[in-house]
Amino acid sequence: MTQVYFIGAGPGDPDLITVKGRDLVARADLVLYAGSLVPPGVVACARPGARVEDSAPLTLEQTHALLMETVRAGGLAVRVHTGDPSLYGAVAEQAALLDAEGVPWEIVPGVTAAFAAAALAGVGFTVPGATQSLVITRVAGRTPVPEAEALRAFAARGCSLAIYLSAALAGEVRRELLAGGLAPGTPVVAGHRVGWPDGAVLHTTVDGLAGAVAGRGWGGQVVFLVLPAQDRAGSPSRLYAPDFSHGRRG
Repeated sequence: MTQVYFIGAGPGDPDLITVKGRDLVARADLVLYAGSLVPPGVVACARPGARVEDSAPLTLEQTHALLMETVRAGGLAVRVHTGDPSLYGAVAEQAALLDAEGVPWEIVPGVTAAFAAAALAGVGFTVPGATQSLVITRVAGRTPVPEAEALRAFAARGCSLAIYLSAALAGEVRRELLAGGLAPGTPVVAGHRVGWPDGAVLHTTVDGLAGAVAGRGWGGQVVFLVLPAQDRAGSPSRLYAPDFSHGRRG
């Protein structure tokens, strides 16, 4: 029986956690949430008497100790992460400690910030006949990025990009995108704290993204959506064409 769940909380809006995730939070004996990125409202559904702890000031060893205390008592523990746990998360090292003690665990997926930002901005990543690919990436900072995955290399492909963890390096993002051959006027959406009460998006361009972010004073929790095909006409979707006879229309 699973006693530990890693739950993707989504980008911040309490209504964007999955039903499964919310149900687990409501049942749990221990709710550990990353308070620097997950608003308290996301875990407000915890049952009376549950232990609710902000993990932001805790070390890996301390969070593991809390999880194991609950497991040994026969309880249910949930570890609530921002967005989706599979993307720039820290599940692997936590799961390794649980594996070493023979504790079964599961992951519950969540909505990632790029999709929430695209929804708020009313844009899409794919345009029929123009681009059908999305790359989720970042620029190198304290965590390096392999040379083969340099931002300019992805920019050169002309596909849509979702660039995470790079707000403080917006100037470098701009330089890399231009070096990859994107036109200065290529549309960009910047999303800041999307899903939080003060969340916002702005429409800008590759050339203007650094100035736009600096002008707003956005220093963190920013995702850049680079949309080379946004202003292209593209081709109509074949999904609803009269001669489209496939039985699985959306």
